Amino acid sequence: MTVYAALLRAVNVGGNSVLPMKELAALCSGLGFGNVRTYIQSGNVVFDSTLGKDAVGQELAQALAKKMGKPVDVLLRTTAELHAILKANPFPDAEPSKVAVVFCSSSLPKGWLELLLIPGAEQVRPGKKEIYIHYPEGMGRSKLKLPASTGIATVRNINTVSKLLALAAG
Repeated sequence: MTVYAALLRAVNVGGNSVLPMKELAALCSGLGFGNVRTYIQSGNVVFDSTLGKDAVGQELAQALAKKMGKPVDVLLRTTAELHAILKANPFPDAEPSKVAVVFCSSSLPKGWLELLLIPGAEQVRPGKKEIYIHYPEGMGRSKLKLPASTGIATVRNINTVSKLLALAAG
């Protein structure tokens, strides 16, 4: 049995993409995932499954597309991957709410960092399939834009990643 954290992209940011966490939990339980628990109203769900990562991602994405009436990107990480992500945080002394982890669907292409224009005081460090960003003035004021070559991605701050790991480690 593997524990997964599913991070949904562009869900619960307003408009037509609102998905109550109770409904997300019920959808996951209906797919046969066990020990389902959600965290805050922003598309975070942790669960157990005997299926492999690709099968879990595919099943969840298909069920969400049916429910929402449009595709929903799902990024999965295991407990071990969440632990490694937190351990690799290149900004351990920064305020956790000002450090973001950009979860990417695949590894970053070569030369990605050279395409990035950093307009302010942000610091950016690539990881394996993640990008770490320190926003010393806060995320809301930043003009930083990631290049299209980043691919499918969703962002969580270090506090949220820590909470998801705690839920996953259960």
